[in-house]
Amino acid sequence: MNKRIILTASFFGALAVVLGAFGAHSLKNLVDAYALDIWHKGVEYQFYHVFALLYLSTFARYKNKLIGFSFLFFTLGILLFSGSLYILALKDILNITNTKIIGPITPIGGLFFILGWISLFLAAVKDK
Repeated sequence: MNKRIILTASFFGALAVVLGAFGAHSLKNLVDAYALDIWHKGVEYQFYHVFALLYLSTFARYKNKLIGFSFLFFTLGILLFSGSLYILALKDILNITNTKIIGPITPIGGLFFILGWISLFLAAVKDK
């Protein structure tokens, strides 16, 4: 589990750097300021949860299902929350006119982030 968490965090961390650089250097010429803010919010939350994953890896040596749940929830949160924000920021470039399906995905991703933090909290309470 520890190796999986570190590999996932490393992947999402590198991706966040690439996406952040893309937003700062290339995307700003393609979208308006509002879309760029949405993009940066996705990168910001992705980075926060990369660090949360790395922190989780310090607990992964213990056989605690709650750490596994936290890992799963943080990973799903990154994919759904940040991923949906990236898509929303690019909707004009991608010619997406109907965002009714994408919009609700963002709060679901946020809910996964919350569940990840709650799982981490409960794992810490359970830890002796």
